[in-house]
Amino acid sequence: MRFIRKILLPFSLLYWIVTALRNFFYNTGVFKSAEFKTPVIAIGNLSTGGTGKSPQTEYLIRLLKDKFRIATLSRGYKRKSEGYILADTNANSDLLGDEPYQFYSKFPEINVAVDANRTNGITQLLSLEPKPEVIILDDAYQHRKVKAGFYVLLTAYGDIYADDYLLPAGNLRESRSGAKRADLIIVTKCPPDLSAAKQQEIIKKLRPLPNQKVYFTAIAYDVVVYNGVSSLNTTEVMAMEKVLVAGIAKPQPFFNHLKNDSDDCLTYADHHDFSDKDVKDILAVAKNKIVVTTEKDYVRLKDKMPTDKLFYLPIKTSFLDRGKEFDKAVLDFIAGYR
Repeated sequence: MRFIRKILLPFSLLYWIVTALRNFFYNTGVFKSAEFKTPVIAIGNLSTGGTGKSPQTEYLIRLLKDKFRIATLSRGYKRKSEGYILADTNANSDLLGDEPYQFYSKFPEINVAVDANRTNGITQLLSLEPKPEVIILDDAYQHRKVKAGFYVLLTAYGDIYADDYLLPAGNLRESRSGAKRADLIIVTKCPPDLSAAKQQEIIKKLRPLPNQKVYFTAIAYDVVVYNGVSSLNTTEVMAMEKVLVAGIAKPQPFFNHLKNDSDDCLTYADHHDFSDKDVKDILAVAKNKIVVTTEKDYVRLKDKMPTDKLFYLPIKTSFLDRGKEFDKAVLDFIAGYR
C-alpha cells in the first residue's frame, strides 16, 4: 500500500495544485460565493466518505426540528432525477437518493430537497411559504459556491485527515488546510470508552485553530431492528442465523455489531443501486433466514424484497461528552440571525 501511494504522489501534487488554486480564488473573492440571510449549516468532511454525515445530519434535525422550521438540502448522490426536487409523498430513493429519502422517511414534518446546484436549491427552499428558518446542507464542505454561516467538519476515528493524503494517493478531497474553514470539528465513530488522554492526542494531531472546538462522538446502535410491520430485539437478532447486507463506505462496524459465526455478510459499493439480480442473489443466500441491512440500504431495498424478510438497524450519533456544549454552539449561531 505504501509503495502504491508513493507511485501516486505526483498525481496528488497535481490534484493539490488544482484544489489549492480553487480555494485561493474563493478565499480572495475572485470566485464569488452566494450568502443568505437565513442560517445555513454545512456538514461535510475532507475525505471521500465514511465519516458519518447522515447520522450527524439527523442529530441536527432532532436538535432543531421542534424549535425552528428546518430544511435539508443534498445533491442527491446517485439519484435518477435531475434538478431541484422537494420531497413529497411520491418520493423514493430513485428520485431523491438514499440519504435524502432516509431523512424524509424519518422526518416527514421537515422540508427535504435535493439539487446539485446548492445556490438554486437554497433559493427554491426560501421561496416556500412558510419558508425555512434554518437550512442544513448535507455533504457540502467543498461546495464553495455557497458560503454557509456555520461549518461542521467530520473526520473518522482511526482515519483522521491529519494522517491522510490527497487523492489519488490518499482519500482527501482537498488538503488538510481546508479544515481552517470549520467552526467545529467532530471526530466520529470513536470507541465509546475513548479516554481523555487519547482525545487530547488526537486533538494535538488535528491542530485546531484557537477558535475551533473539537468534539468526539460514537455510533449508538438501536436496541431493536425494524421493518415495515414488525421489529425484533437486537440481542435476539445477534444470536439468530441471518444474512447481513451493507452498501456503505465502511461496513465493518455494522457487521461486527450484529454478526455471529454462522452469518453471511454481503458487501456492496457505497450507495449501491441494488438490481433485480442482486436481490435474487441475496434471497438465494438467505433462504429461510432474515436479512438485516443498514438504514441507508433499507430505503433502496424495501420495495424489492418481501417485507417480512428484510430488517434494518437504525443508528444515531452520540457525543462522548460535552454534547450540550455542541448544541449550544449551534443554537447560538442561529440566534445570531434573529
